Amino acid sequence: MKENSVFSRFTGIFKQRWQNYRALGRMEKLAYCGDFLVRNAIYIIIILVVIHVQIYSIQNNYANTFLSFRSIIDILTRAASALFLALGVGGIIVLTGTDLSAGRIMGFTACICASLLQLPLEQYSVKMFPNLNTPPIVLVLLLSMAVGAAFGLFNGFCTAKFKLHPFIVTLSTQLILYGLVLMYVQLGTNGGGPISGLTDRYKDVVKYTVDFRGNAIPLYVFYAIVAAAIMWFVWNKTTLGKNMYAVGANAEAANVSGISVMKTTVMIFMIGGILYGFSGFIEAARIGSNSPSTGVSAELDAIAACVIGGVSFTGGTGKISGIITGVILLQIISVALQWLSVSGDMQFIIKGAIILVAVAIDMRKYLVKK
Repeated sequence: MKENSVFSRFTGIFKQRWQNYRALGRMEKLAYCGDFLVRNAIYIIIILVVIHVQIYSIQNNYANTFLSFRSIIDILTRAASALFLALGVGGIIVLTGTDLSAGRIMGFTACICASLLQLPLEQYSVKMFPNLNTPPIVLVLLLSMAVGAAFGLFNGFCTAKFKLHPFIVTLSTQLILYGLVLMYVQLGTNGGGPISGLTDRYKDVVKYTVDFRGNAIPLYVFYAIVAAAIMWFVWNKTTLGKNMYAVGANAEAANVSGISVMKTTVMIFMIGGILYGFSGFIEAARIGSNSPSTGVSAELDAIAACVIGGVSFTGGTGKISGIITGVILLQIISVALQWLSVSGDMQFIIKGAIILVAVAIDMRKYLVKK
């Protein structure tokens, strides 16, 4: 009964829109179609790319086509590892900001986790801290999240207290973090080299797989699902979430209505930092060999995913479901480009173009509303 009700509602909306469209004049219909194409340009392009790659994989007799179940699981697995950063950045974008330090926070915490959870010296001679007994994994996770929260607190405080634009604050933090991670990897006996040789127990906590129809799904996919559920609750069911949307829509009006703009801003940045720290814990084990380059430009993918998913830079607009959709769509593009053997350099160019087009479309929607 419920399914029929949902279906009836959907068909009713579709019929009403179709009738409204038919009632338009010729020029109005052309304008409507043009506006529809512009608003959904990113999605249309992605659909066309998927169709092209699927045909390409069939023509080249690949063992698995692009839309095969195994390929879809691979895309979802990649999306899960990228979701943590996007969830953190998304809230900051809702506040009309951005976070250029997200990737560096993730990389710094990844190096910390890797250095503390290496194998004993008798099993791995290139141990960063030879005399350190391996601490409990939970303690390292909490430390990683605390470090991320501390940098989030710094970013949020500077943004709210000194009225600085998040772009400048987080750019500065990004540079500071790069210097810190370069100094950190020089500690101990590692000599600045990659930090690897992680304990099996640590890797199992992150990479242990669950079989699903013959496909191995790592545990961090389920962690990503839990993180998304928690953030959905924070955004939609808590006072902080409501205040976040209010501040993003109009900070002055929110302040007049009794909302603490500073507290809200700092809390959203701190939550972002906690997610970056958790992501660092995951990435350290997932990658296996960490260095100062870990996490470089990861924030760009997170920002792109949020914008593709409808989180507006104009503030006060965005949904967790949109962020998840954006992350998956961005991974579809990345995997499709790899299937087409597009060079890494060209992939950066394409991702940059996607961000530009997505933001331009987002701003156009805002101007039309105004």
